[in-house]
Amino acid sequence: MGADVGERGVAVELFDLRMRRVDREFRGGHAQELPEMISRDLTQALAALEERNPQAWTRLAGIGLGLPGIVETDADGGQVLYAQSLGWDPVPIGDLVPGYRDVVADNGAKTLAKAEQWFGAARGVRHALVVLLGRGVGLGMVVDGVLQQGAHSSASEWGHAKVERAGRACRCGGHGCLEAYVGADAILEAWAATGAQFEGSGWRALGELLDAAERGESGATAVVDDVVDTLGPALGSLVNLTNPERIVIGGWVGLRLMPSLAPRLEAAIRAASLTRPGSQFTVLPATFGGDTVAVGAALLPLERLIHADEPAAR
Repeated sequence: MGADVGERGVAVELFDLRMRRVDREFRGGHAQELPEMISRDLTQALAALEERNPQAWTRLAGIGLGLPGIVETDADGGQVLYAQSLGWDPVPIGDLVPGYRDVVADNGAKTLAKAEQWFGAARGVRHALVVLLGRGVGLGMVVDGVLQQGAHSSASEWGHAKVERAGRACRCGGHGCLEAYVGADAILEAWAATGAQFEGSGWRALGELLDAAERGESGATAVVDDVVDTLGPALGSLVNLTNPERIVIGGWVGLRLMPSLAPRLEAAIRAASLTRPGSQFTVLPATFGGDTVAVGAALLPLERLIHADEPAAR
C-alpha cells in the first residue's frame, strides 16, 4: 500500500508485489487540512480499499506514506513528521494511521525519487536529481545510486534553499526560499497580482496561466518567465554541486510545466551551470504522473520485506 499524503488530502493505492496497481482511493482535496483531518482521510481510504479487496488485505506487506515534511526515524524505528511549512506540531506517524501495523513513511519528494529510481526516468542512473514541484517544492538526490537522507533524514529540503536575500516570505517562516517563488501558490499569487482572474488554485488554474502566456498576455508571460528564471539558477547550482547524469522533474506543477516549458527550463539550467557539468546531464519528466509519490511510498514496505532476513549491521 502506498499513500501520497498532501496538505489537502490523500491518494491511497494498493499494489501487488510486481508493483501493478490493483485499486486506489482518494479523500479530501479541497482545502488545506490539519493532521487529524489527514488521519481521517487515510483511515477512510484504507477502510474502503479493505472492503473492496478483502483477500489482498490478508497478505498486506505494509503501508507506506509519502508525507509533506521531514520524517525522522529514531533508533527504535519510531517515526515523527516535522511539517514546519504547514504549521503543524510534530506528528508521530502512528497517529496518522491509528490501529495499523507495519507503517513506514518518508518525505514525498524522496518517495517520488524512489519510484523514478526503481522504475522510471532515473532507473539505471547513478547520479540524479529528482525534483518535486507542487504547492511545496522538494528534491530527491541520488548519489552513486543511493537516495540521500542526511544525518537525520532531512537532506534535500531544497524548497527552503534561499534564492533571494530578504526575499518573499515563505510558509516555513523564513524569507527568500525557493518555494516562495515556484510553489503553486506563489506562482498563482504572482499572476493574480497582475490583475488576472482565474478559477481555483490547482491544475486547471496553472493551465490557464500557461495558456495565457502562450497567447502573449503580458502578466502571464512575466510570471512564467520568472518561474523559468528562478528554476534555472536553482537547478544550475545543484548541477555544479552534484554533477548529475539526469534531472527528473515531477510533482503536479512540474508535470504541468514540462510539456510547454521543457526546452526553456533545460536551457536555463545549462546557462546557470558551469560549462562542463552543464553538458553532462539530460532532463526528463517524471514517469508516473500523479501516481509517482504513491508508487514510491509503496516501495517502502516492499523494501522492508525484501531486507527482512538480512543480518543487522554491527
